[in-house]
Amino acid sequence: MLQGCLNGSRTKSFHPATPCTPEELARDAEASVRAGAEELHIHPRGADGAESLTPDDIGRALLAVRGRVPGIPIGVSTRWPIRPGGRARQADIRGWEILPDYVSVNLVEEDASEVIGLALSKGVGIEAGVWSVADADRLVRLPEAERCLRVLIEINEQDEAEARAVAEGILAVLDRAGIALPRLLHGYEATKWPICRMALARGLDSRIGLEDGAHLPSGERAADNAGLLRAARQLASAAG
Repeated sequence: MLQGCLNGSRTKSFHPATPCTPEELARDAEASVRAGAEELHIHPRGADGAESLTPDDIGRALLAVRGRVPGIPIGVSTRWPIRPGGRARQADIRGWEILPDYVSVNLVEEDASEVIGLALSKGVGIEAGVWSVADADRLVRLPEAERCLRVLIEINEQDEAEARAVAEGILAVLDRAGIALPRLLHGYEATKWPICRMALARGLDSRIGLEDGAHLPSGERAADNAGLLRAARQLASAAG
């Protein structure tokens, strides 16, 4: 499975094609699905352009995107810094009426188990975000671990050898614990393409998009998310 991560916390100063408003997300989602995305991960914004988890902002973004790509699973981030930040953001999540198909929850955050339980109580799937071996250890000890949709292995290291070593360590923890959940493996910036190739070689899901970086495997700057997704599909075809 190839997921499109359309914006993250990026702004148009990072790349002018970064989608921010519901309308921009909807247009970009349609182009990304045509380019090969099978799922989408988005960070909705408020009217001021800041990341938001309020029911209104989440609902507007989801309705706009679903109007363009019906049937495509859509996930949103619950990361700790999104306003109002910290545990206070749980009140917004609790108030959601229009629900994403899944949310990503970072195990490194102190209320991860609470957010996982809250999302599950609303019938929302969980991408358990694991950045390190320590995060993987936390995940395998959670009673809710096997109820998650997948493990989202997020590699932030910028040295390729170090990035691969961290990924191998996380995978080893999951294997030893017998965690049979699907695994989505992706890198960030300098390591996004090496880790994408690692995911392909392992038969794992992956993701690509402006959230993780703007450059193509050639080093050229991509025009948009669709260009990044087409490049990932070409890598997958070349890898057989």
